[in-house]
Amino acid sequence: MSTPYATEQPTRAEVDAQPGLAVLEFGANWCGICKAAQPAITEALADAPAGLKHLKVEDGSGRPLGRSFRVKLWPTLIFLRDGQEVARVVRPGSADDVRAPLAQLGG
Repeated sequence: MSTPYATEQPTRAEVDAQPGLAVLEFGANWCGICKAAQPAITEALADAPAGLKHLKVEDGSGRPLGRSFRVKLWPTLIFLRDGQEVARVVRPGSADDVRAPLAQLGG
């Protein structure tokens, strides 16, 4: 896995107030499905709009940010425009699974 999921995470209020385009990726560093999805996610995000922020957030028990977005399976990618959810992808199997919601960001 190229970049590990960060244990430090913003609050929901900070996410909601963030301007611009962003992708929150929820998962865990030990998660096999998360590791398997990384090549597809990396490939799709290589074509992302300029300025897109990609934040990999470690999720799990006691992690309030994931709970606030009702994340149940990993990896889950949540696409945001000015802090508002535009789309989400759960367990992407291909780069195209990630490219479709990127297009919805309208970047």
